[in-house]
Amino acid sequence: MPEILEIEYYRLHAVEALGRTVTDVHADDAWYLKEGLDGATARSALAGRTLTAARRRGKLLLLDTDGGEGPVLGLRFGMTGRLVVDHAAALDDLIYGSNRAEPAWDRFALEFVGGGHLRMRDPRRLGGVILDPDEELLGPDALTLTLRQLRAALGESTAPLKARLMDQHRIAGLGNLLTDEILWRAGLDPQRPARSLGEDEVRRLHRHIRAGLDRLWERGGSHTGDLQVERRRGGVCPKDGTALSRRTIGGRTTYSCPLHQV
Repeated sequence: MPEILEIEYYRLHAVEALGRTVTDVHADDAWYLKEGLDGATARSALAGRTLTAARRRGKLLLLDTDGGEGPVLGLRFGMTGRLVVDHAAALDDLIYGSNRAEPAWDRFALEFVGGGHLRMRDPRRLGGVILDPDEELLGPDALTLTLRQLRAALGESTAPLKARLMDQHRIAGLGNLLTDEILWRAGLDPQRPARSLGEDEVRRLHRHIRAGLDRLWERGGSHTGDLQVERRRGGVCPKDGTALSRRTIGGRTTYSCPLHQV
């Protein structure tokens, strides 16, 4: 399940494609092209362009062309999307998604002058390709989130805390696994209204967002949290052994400890 950490791995992998010039674009899956983009437009816009930078905002991978003078290619990977450059995937193992190399799962690809390619491989087709995405629609990036930005994101919202943290317009990059892990570490109930947090709680949440992302990056990804192994029916809190609560919050299956998350 690619979240901000996985997309950062993808960004680093995409660096292998920088400096290469696009000779052809494979964009035959109309469903995968978003915001009015079609295959002919993608080919016309990208053929002959050189990839010059790989950036990321939240879970959106951004590939600049021609030193910023050309179009920006935006890649979203959904729940099962993987980035492949020259037959090598950015990650060998992606939780909740198949790791098989099925050609039918290649939804979009760039071919380069002199050989080689960059592909999006997505079994469930939940990702998408955008040309010149509006990056300002996304909130501040979770990896560099400041305390002030977190306060602003929570605001006076009555939405559940988890839903607010996962709102990409407020904070970019946090998905289901990371949000459950962070709130478990911070001892905060994901169902609480976002505006109900006191200043000390906001500071504690900010600290655990930063520290939790750093720790899971070192471990290898969003699926390496302490809570992850118990995110199942009958799971217990790794801290105190209490049976975990399983609820749907913000449309996502949510696990939390009813004892220490308040």
